[in-house]
Amino acid sequence: MKKLVIAAALVAAASTAYAGSMAEPVIEPPVIVEETSSTSSGILIPLLLLVVIGAAIAAS
Repeated sequence: MKKLVIAAALVAAASTAYAGSMAEPVIEPPVIVEETSSTSSGILIPLLLLVVIGAAIAAS
């Protein structure tokens, strides 16, 4: 029984020793996302809101 426990411990230690490889780690370059902003997009929503409010006032 004692030999079985020692053998199991050695097998577990040996399997973790071979888990990695000696290859160089692959490091991927970072992805840079540039946000494009437009000056018209900042005014589009308030203008659309004014049109909707004006249409609601005209309809009543």
